[in-house]
Amino acid sequence: MSKFDADNFHGIHAIVYALFDGEERLDRTAMRRQVELCLATGVHGMAALGLATEVSKLTEAERRTLMDWVAEDTAARVPLAFTIFGASVAEQIAQIRHAESVGADWVILQPPPVGTYGAAEYIRFFGRIAQATDLPVAIQNAPAFFGRGLTADEIRDLVGQHPNIRLVKGEGPVVDIAGLISRTDGRVPVFNGRGGLELTDNFRAGCRGMILAPDCVDYAVRAYEAFRIGDEDSAEAEYRAMLPAAVFVMQGIENLICYGKRLFGVRSGIPIHDRAPALRPDKIGLEMVERFAAQLGPLTL
Repeated sequence: MSKFDADNFHGIHAIVYALFDGEERLDRTAMRRQVELCLATGVHGMAALGLATEVSKLTEAERRTLMDWVAEDTAARVPLAFTIFGASVAEQIAQIRHAESVGADWVILQPPPVGTYGAAEYIRFFGRIAQATDLPVAIQNAPAFFGRGLTADEIRDLVGQHPNIRLVKGEGPVVDIAGLISRTDGRVPVFNGRGGLELTDNFRAGCRGMILAPDCVDYAVRAYEAFRIGDEDSAEAEYRAMLPAAVFVMQGIENLICYGKRLFGVRSGIPIHDRAPALRPDKIGLEMVERFAAQLGPLTL
């Protein structure tokens, strides 16, 4: 059982990149360094196995390995979430069982990666999985990335049927997130992502926090902390500093994996290797990575 109260989850949560060595194997040392750097920025939570973690390229055994590693390195210092990836109810429940075993504080359910179905089928799918765990459950609703999703009203109905569905992970413009918060009467904490785009306006709309890859996470943490104490000028300044880089990397998920990961690599001093198939960087993109990294400065412990 989580030692953290899901109703109080807030802030900037870092979701790790999958870091590989030159042979396309998961790199234990690099992954540990990534978690340590994220924690050093003051993030309010850690997460793994979402789109930024290239979960669809990982074997089931590798997903479990990453759960083991990130749980070990986070060491219960902040709430820990794992996105649950799988094509069937049974596969997702099996992943949740491992998440429970390593001490996850909550899980984030994605729709199955194959097929496109009506809302009723997804509601039944998520409901069966939520019933199988005592952990707080979030639904990741990202129709722009998955090509399928639920409306705000459908999410409200789903949450009403399953009380341990306690959070929503959105991936959309702030106006959509504000609509979701309104339609659920503010009863369900909502997090957004999208690389931190519209960061401060997400906070104004009532978004509980953001789940972001670590390339600009230090700026997002400072912006959130400033906003939280009412210093909106400082929050906006931190957001302005990260915005050009966020716009650059968030041109799509493959662009994030290619250039966002490399931006993190330059800032952290961690060499970046791709796992095929992958979008390969070009000269202009790499020059932009170097320029943004110089502007943002290094990530250090």
